[in-house]
Amino acid sequence: MKHIYKEGKEPHLPTLLLLHGTGGDERDLLALADMIQPHASVLSVKGNVNEKGMARFFARLREGVFDEEDLVFRTGELNSFIDESAVKYGFDRKNVVALGYSNGANIAASLMYHHESALRGGILFHAMVPRRGVEIPDLSGVPVFIGAGKRDPLIPLPETEELVRNLQEANSPVTDFWTDGGHELRKEEVDAAKEWFEKNFN
Repeated sequence: MKHIYKEGKEPHLPTLLLLHGTGGDERDLLALADMIQPHASVLSVKGNVNEKGMARFFARLREGVFDEEDLVFRTGELNSFIDESAVKYGFDRKNVVALGYSNGANIAASLMYHHESALRGGILFHAMVPRRGVEIPDLSGVPVFIGAGKRDPLIPLPETEELVRNLQEANSPVTDFWTDGGHELRKEEVDAAKEWFEKNFN
Protein backbone atom coordinates (compact mmCIF):
# COMPACT_ATOMS: atom_id res chain seq x y z
CA MET A 1 0.00 0.00 0.00
CA LYS A 2 1.24 3.51 -0.78
CA HIS A 3 2.35 5.10 2.48
CA ILE A 4 4.68 7.37 4.42
CA TYR A 5 6.55 6.19 7.51
CA LYS A 6 8.11 8.77 9.79
CA GLU A 7 10.06 7.64 12.85
CA GLY A 8 9.24 9.65 15.96
CA LYS A 9 11.53 11.04 18.65
CA GLU A 10 9.82 9.11 21.46
CA PRO A 11 9.94 5.33 20.78
CA HIS A 12 7.72 4.52 23.80
CA LEU A 13 4.77 6.39 22.24
CA PRO A 14 2.29 4.49 20.05
CA THR A 15 2.81 4.60 16.30
CA LEU A 16 -0.01 6.66 14.81
CA LEU A 17 -1.75 4.92 11.90
CA LEU A 18 -3.12 7.74 9.73
CA LEU A 19 -6.18 6.95 7.61
CA HIS A 20 -7.54 9.71 5.37
CA GLY A 21 -11.09 10.47 4.23
CA THR A 22 -12.52 9.87 0.74
CA GLY A 23 -10.42 11.59 -1.92
CA GLY A 24 -7.45 12.07 0.40
CA ASP A 25 -3.97 10.57 0.33
CA GLU A 26 -1.10 9.58 2.58
CA ARG A 27 -0.10 13.24 3.16
CA ASP A 28 -3.53 14.45 4.31
CA LEU A 29 -3.34 13.80 8.05
CA LEU A 30 0.36 14.44 8.73
CA ALA A 31 -0.34 17.92 10.12
CA LEU A 32 -3.17 16.49 12.24
CA ALA A 33 -0.82 13.87 13.72
CA ASP A 34 1.59 16.70 14.66
CA MET A 35 -1.26 18.42 16.50
CA ILE A 36 -2.12 15.25 18.45
CA GLN A 37 1.46 14.16 19.30
CA PRO A 38 4.41 15.53 17.28
CA HIS A 39 6.94 13.08 18.79
CA ALA A 40 5.13 9.85 17.84
CA SER A 41 6.10 7.69 14.88
CA VAL A 42 3.63 7.83 12.00
CA LEU A 43 2.47 5.26 9.44
CA SER A 44 0.25 7.14 7.00
CA VAL A 45 -1.52 4.98 4.43
CA LYS A 46 -3.33 5.71 1.16
CA GLY A 47 -6.49 3.72 0.44
CA ASN A 48 -6.24 1.12 -2.33
CA VAL A 49 -9.75 1.64 -3.76
CA ASN A 50 -10.37 4.13 -6.57
CA GLU A 51 -13.87 5.59 -6.69
CA LYS A 52 -14.15 7.94 -9.69
CA GLY A 53 -10.60 9.14 -9.16
CA MET A 54 -10.93 9.42 -5.37
CA ALA A 55 -8.91 7.17 -3.06
CA ARG A 56 -10.88 5.20 -0.47
CA PHE A 57 -10.08 2.33 1.90
CA PHE A 58 -13.01 0.15 0.74
CA ALA A 59 -15.78 0.24 -1.84
CA ARG A 60 -19.32 1.39 -1.23
CA LEU A 61 -22.53 0.62 -3.08
CA ARG A 62 -23.79 4.19 -2.64
CA GLU A 63 -23.47 7.05 -0.12
CA GLY A 64 -23.65 5.55 3.36
CA VAL A 65 -24.00 1.94 2.14
CA PHE A 66 -20.82 -0.11 2.34
CA ASP A 67 -19.80 -3.03 0.13
CA GLU A 68 -19.42 -5.44 3.07
CA GLU A 69 -17.48 -8.08 1.16
CA ASP A 70 -14.92 -5.52 0.05
CA LEU A 71 -14.85 -3.95 3.53
CA VAL A 72 -13.91 -7.28 5.12
CA PHE A 73 -11.27 -7.98 2.44
CA ARG A 74 -9.72 -4.49 2.62
CA THR A 75 -9.72 -4.54 6.44
CA GLY A 76 -7.72 -7.79 6.35
CA GLU A 77 -5.40 -6.29 3.73
CA LEU A 78 -4.74 -3.24 5.93
CA ASN A 79 -4.18 -5.39 9.02
CA SER A 80 -1.59 -7.47 7.15
CA PHE A 81 0.06 -4.30 5.87
CA ILE A 82 0.46 -3.01 9.45
CA ASP A 83 1.99 -6.40 10.41
CA GLU A 84 4.49 -6.15 7.52
CA SER A 85 5.29 -2.50 8.22
CA ALA A 86 6.06 -3.24 11.88
CA VAL A 87 8.70 -5.75 10.75
CA LYS A 88 10.06 -3.47 7.99
CA TYR A 89 10.29 -0.30 10.11
CA GLY A 90 10.86 -1.86 13.52
CA PHE A 91 7.95 -0.39 15.46
CA ASP A 92 5.96 -2.26 18.13
CA ARG A 93 3.00 -3.94 16.40
CA LYS A 94 1.14 -4.08 19.71
CA ASN A 95 1.44 -0.31 20.17
CA VAL A 96 -0.46 1.17 17.20
CA VAL A 97 -3.20 3.79 17.59
CA ALA A 98 -5.37 4.66 14.58
CA LEU A 99 -6.11 8.27 13.70
CA GLY A 100 -8.82 8.29 11.06
CA TYR A 101 -11.24 10.73 9.48
CA SER A 102 -14.51 9.74 7.76
CA ASN A 103 -13.75 6.79 5.43
CA GLY A 104 -10.43 6.30 7.26
CA ALA A 105 -12.21 6.30 10.62
CA ASN A 106 -14.62 3.69 9.27
CA ILE A 107 -11.87 1.26 8.34
CA ALA A 108 -10.17 1.92 11.70
CA ALA A 109 -13.43 0.90 13.39
CA SER A 110 -13.57 -2.12 11.08
CA LEU A 111 -10.10 -3.20 12.26
CA MET A 112 -11.49 -3.24 15.81
CA TYR A 113 -14.65 -5.10 14.76
CA HIS A 114 -12.84 -7.83 12.83
CA HIS A 115 -9.29 -8.29 14.16
CA GLU A 116 -8.44 -8.87 17.80
CA SER A 117 -5.46 -6.81 19.01
CA ALA A 118 -5.20 -4.96 15.67
CA LEU A 119 -5.09 -1.62 17.49
CA ARG A 120 -4.16 -0.40 20.95
CA GLY A 121 -6.60 2.48 20.58
CA GLY A 122 -8.26 4.75 18.08
CA ILE A 123 -9.19 8.35 17.34
CA LEU A 124 -12.19 8.18 15.04
CA PHE A 125 -13.35 11.48 13.58
CA HIS A 126 -16.81 11.31 11.95
CA ALA A 127 -17.14 7.53 11.77
CA MET A 128 -20.05 5.19 10.99
CA VAL A 129 -20.88 1.67 12.17
CA PRO A 130 -18.69 -0.40 9.79
CA ARG A 131 -20.75 -3.58 9.94
CA ARG A 132 -23.74 -4.98 11.80
CA GLY A 133 -24.44 -8.49 13.06
CA VAL A 134 -20.84 -9.39 13.89
CA GLU A 135 -19.34 -10.34 17.22
CA ILE A 136 -16.76 -7.70 18.11
CA PRO A 137 -13.59 -8.96 19.85
CA ASP A 138 -13.02 -7.96 23.47
CA LEU A 139 -11.76 -4.37 23.47
CA SER A 140 -10.88 -4.15 27.17
CA GLY A 141 -7.94 -1.80 27.45
CA VAL A 142 -8.48 -0.41 23.92
CA PRO A 143 -9.61 3.18 24.47
CA VAL A 144 -11.42 4.95 21.64
CA PHE A 145 -12.06 8.65 21.07
CA ILE A 146 -14.98 9.48 18.77
CA GLY A 147 -15.39 13.01 17.44
CA ALA A 148 -18.74 13.79 15.82
CA GLY A 149 -20.89 16.67 14.59
CA LYS A 150 -24.50 16.97 15.75
CA ARG A 151 -25.42 18.37 12.32
CA ASP A 152 -23.37 15.98 10.19
CA PRO A 153 -25.34 15.56 6.93
CA LEU A 154 -23.55 12.28 6.10
CA ILE A 155 -23.75 10.58 9.50
CA PRO A 156 -27.03 10.79 11.43
CA LEU A 157 -26.60 11.26 15.17
CA PRO A 158 -28.11 7.82 16.05
CA GLU A 159 -25.46 6.18 13.81
CA THR A 160 -22.63 7.57 15.94
CA GLU A 161 -24.49 6.67 19.12
CA GLU A 162 -24.81 3.09 17.87
CA LEU A 163 -21.06 2.95 17.16
CA VAL A 164 -20.32 4.21 20.70
CA ARG A 165 -22.69 1.59 22.12
CA ASN A 166 -21.14 -1.25 20.07
CA LEU A 167 -17.65 -0.41 21.26
CA GLN A 168 -18.76 -0.01 24.88
CA GLU A 169 -20.50 -3.39 24.75
CA ALA A 170 -17.15 -4.85 23.60
CA ASN A 171 -15.65 -3.31 26.80
CA SER A 172 -13.81 -0.41 25.17
CA PRO A 173 -13.53 2.71 27.32
CA VAL A 174 -15.08 5.13 24.80
CA THR A 175 -14.93 8.92 24.93
CA ASP A 176 -17.40 10.63 22.61
CA PHE A 177 -17.02 14.32 21.85
CA TRP A 178 -19.75 16.27 20.05
CA THR A 179 -19.58 19.61 18.26
CA ASP A 180 -22.46 21.63 16.81
CA GLY A 181 -20.87 21.25 13.37
CA GLY A 182 -21.34 19.00 10.38
CA HIS A 183 -18.92 16.59 8.70
CA GLU A 184 -15.96 18.98 8.87
CA LEU A 185 -13.17 18.51 11.38
CA ARG A 186 -13.31 21.23 14.04
CA LYS A 187 -10.50 22.59 16.20
CA GLU A 188 -12.29 21.81 19.46
CA GLU A 189 -12.52 18.08 18.63
CA VAL A 190 -8.85 17.98 17.64
CA ASP A 191 -7.97 19.68 20.95
CA ALA A 192 -10.13 17.18 22.85
CA ALA A 193 -8.47 14.26 21.00
CA LYS A 194 -5.01 15.62 21.88
CA GLU A 195 -5.99 15.82 25.55
CA TRP A 196 -7.45 12.29 25.39
CA PHE A 197 -4.24 10.95 23.79
CA GLU A 198 -2.05 12.56 26.45
CA LYS A 199 -4.18 11.06 29.19
CA ASN A 200 -4.13 7.55 27.73
CA PHE A 201 -0.73 7.15 26.05
CA ASN A 202 1.91 9.71 27.09
